[in-house]
Amino acid sequence: MKSLKTLGLVMVMALALGLGAGCSKKTEMQTSTSTEDPAAALNAAVQTITDGIVYFDYDKYDVKSEYTGMLQQKAELMKAYPDIRVRIEGNCDERGTQEYNLALGERRARAVYDYMVMLGVNPDQLEMISYGKERPAVSGDSEEAWALNRRDNFNVIAR
Repeated sequence: MKSLKTLGLVMVMALALGLGAGCSKKTEMQTSTSTEDPAAALNAAVQTITDGIVYFDYDKYDVKSEYTGMLQQKAELMKAYPDIRVRIEGNCDERGTQEYNLALGERRARAVYDYMVMLGVNPDQLEMISYGKERPAVSGDSEEAWALNRRDNFNVIAR
């Protein structure tokens, strides 16, 4: 069983290497080292989990199909590293009341949480929080700025 888990970890890391094939030689050297060093592999997994943001349409909380591959990769890493715990942080743009945006941010975080659990992530590895409109990624009164604020971020809180 342990060898299957190790094989699965190697396959996940190989997939990550394949996805990053266009990176510089320095990045390739760091990544190849991470497959040999468990601490470096864990650090690479944490980085992959925290990278990547799920964005939402105005007043929506459904996970768009363009994010399913990214979420699958995060889920595989979390299953390979069961000690990792992640906080899914739901955010909104500045329009709407504070109460409405807190509820919408929670629905956005819940949608990603439910999707990750559906992919096989242990629910004990996940938690959710809504920041509503309190933590904008960018400031501005344009559709471009608002679109960047309608998001879920991933914060590793334990490893």
